Amino acid sequence: MARRKSNLHVVDTNNNNEENPKATVRQLKVKIDDLITTDPYTNNQKLFFKNYANNNAFLLHGSAGTGKTFIAMYKALEEVLDMGNPFNKVIICRSAVASRDIGHLPGDQQEKTEVYMRPYIDMCEELFPGKSQPFQRLLEQKNLEWMITSFVRGITLDNAIIIVDECQNMNDMEINSIMTRMGSKSKIIFCGDFRQSDLYKNRSDMSGLQKFMVIAEMMKSFNIVEFQTDDIVRSEMVKEYIIARQQYEEQYQ
Repeated sequence: MARRKSNLHVVDTNNNNEENPKATVRQLKVKIDDLITTDPYTNNQKLFFKNYANNNAFLLHGSAGTGKTFIAMYKALEEVLDMGNPFNKVIICRSAVASRDIGHLPGDQQEKTEVYMRPYIDMCEELFPGKSQPFQRLLEQKNLEWMITSFVRGITLDNAIIIVDECQNMNDMEINSIMTRMGSKSKIIFCGDFRQSDLYKNRSDMSGLQKFMVIAEMMKSFNIVEFQTDDIVRSEMVKEYIIARQQYEEQYQ
């Protein structure tokens, strides 16, 4: 699993050779059998896996590099591709906020937002190692949908598992819009870390995550998992850096 190999214990159950260019549509379709088999690696990953089947609302928040989005994608795709489940698709929703203002991007709506798809394309390639372009195939077979918060208003999200990623980059009204779009037989998973917000704190456009964390605590439906530095699995360097940064902030700020 290349970049995220340390996130989870992974057993590749695919023994597929490179696909024949003349493969049938059935062979090209992404199926649950193509999904890698994974086990949670840290205690908080285990907690999420344990509670996943019996809850329809999650808030996964905390340190960077803990695999929050990756495990959310894995469990959501596993459930959607299971023919006996009530969900039709996984919807990935995030705000189109960059860490630095680089001006207007050229192109139409899809071209402008494709840059934000890259992490999920990479995740799907790791989750379906025997398939070519699994992210695109999942989109084509309607098992996966991508949207940004700018286009959430006015729709109802039924029979879907909604992954709200990088939610620290959403203001209060964006989070409110997503929560009020949830329809019947849907599941929602928020992933984020309020320490990593790319919104400008000196403007009215502030992160709404900390307010939402308090609201979620008041809701019986939400299962909240807070990921700590002990859960960091991206790399030892990332773990060392985040611990040192937190120590710096405690001493000097």
